[in-house]
Amino acid sequence: MAKNRETSEKNLSLFSLQNHNLVCVKFAASFFFLALAFRLLFWDSFSLSSFVQFQKPQPQTVSPVVSSPLKAPEPSDAFHLNNQNQTSLNGSGKCNLFVGDWVSDLAEPMYTNESCRVIEPHQNCMRNGKPDLGYLYWRWNPKECELPKFNANKFLNRMRNKAMAFIGDSISRNHVQSLLCILSQVEQAVEVYHDKEYRSKIWKFPSHNFTLSVIWTPFLVKAAIYEDMNGVSSSMVQLYLDTLDSQWTEQFNTFDYVVIGGGKWFLKSAVYHENNTVAGCHYCPGKNLTDLGFDYAYRKALRLVFNFFTKDSSHNATVLFRTTTPDHFENGEWFSGGYCNRTVPFKAGDISMVDVDSIMRGVEGEEFEKAITSVGSENGVKLKLLDTTFLSLLRPDGHPGPYRQFQPFAKDKNGKVQNDCLHWCLPGPIDSWNDIVMEMLVNG
Repeated sequence: MAKNRETSEKNLSLFSLQNHNLVCVKFAASFFFLALAFRLLFWDSFSLSSFVQFQKPQPQTVSPVVSSPLKAPEPSDAFHLNNQNQTSLNGSGKCNLFVGDWVSDLAEPMYTNESCRVIEPHQNCMRNGKPDLGYLYWRWNPKECELPKFNANKFLNRMRNKAMAFIGDSISRNHVQSLLCILSQVEQAVEVYHDKEYRSKIWKFPSHNFTLSVIWTPFLVKAAIYEDMNGVSSSMVQLYLDTLDSQWTEQFNTFDYVVIGGGKWFLKSAVYHENNTVAGCHYCPGKNLTDLGFDYAYRKALRLVFNFFTKDSSHNATVLFRTTTPDHFENGEWFSGGYCNRTVPFKAGDISMVDVDSIMRGVEGEEFEKAITSVGSENGVKLKLLDTTFLSLLRPDGHPGPYRQFQPFAKDKNGKVQNDCLHWCLPGPIDSWNDIVMEMLVNG
């Protein structure tokens, strides 16, 4: 035990940043924090999609676009915790599912935008005219084991008479859409609920009595958000760092499985409340408040979430904590000409996370480790790590880019178009997240 604990502490320490680095990062990043608010809400309504025929491309090994000023990562960029992030594969012992590479796979995607009717317009890259469809022909390959493809029949049978929820921001919605599309090849889901903004939804799979939900709660804690559906703010976010969002906590006891995650919304300008008073803020010039930084709030929120699972709730559920999702804007942000036009994955060693993502990742690692060491035998929760960060970092080719809009260059092939380099095309790399979920929940 002591040796394992020592190994975990050494691994986690690789992600800890010194205070002077945090100060530099906050100063350098502050100019775009407000702008990040607008790229997080690229999509908020469902629509039917039309099918686009495509030819299977030949696998490429080198990206045809010019290189960007991205530094090579240190070996510590791989996220190593204890066996909570490992599962058994085919009885062959333990394998870290989150360390590996993307390898060419010429098998057809599990679904298309014809066979799946719930793809958001902004992620419907095939319909919108994305010309480089090579991003469809890669699969995640863990370094020391073979990861089976998602088996929809097996998954639905395992989930019979069960309930599962995805809790978080728009990345969670992106993720649940992928799962819905995969499962729809066996049984079509029936939508039985949606909120006013179509952000939170519930689906039923009648023949399996399986309930699948997505709950939109981008901060996981109580928040007053003053944004319209286009992400335009009329006032600063008010975050209550000592109170979880009851929208998801009040439903938690009804779920057998939960996938929860967030992160990006904490980059927004916000005022922080604790103990019924204003404790500080993040990026609030002119407010005469102490700027505590986004990492302060993210740490507080995650600690509250993990304490809820490991101490406050006695509900017997399996919870997967999904780590932060990096974006791939190059040569600018969305508002300054940033784009993501690469057409093949990176190889491990070709890219590292930007400082903001590294800070988030460090916070996640430290708080998750504290949480799993505090789980008592009397608590029914099974808390596991769904570490999608590193494998997602390697896929700059799988975003909508300018094809978040239908035929964006139809009128002007040189027109300036807003890019989405955060969310994922469907089908696309995010489908591999569900291969891993399948392995952790069903096969593991």
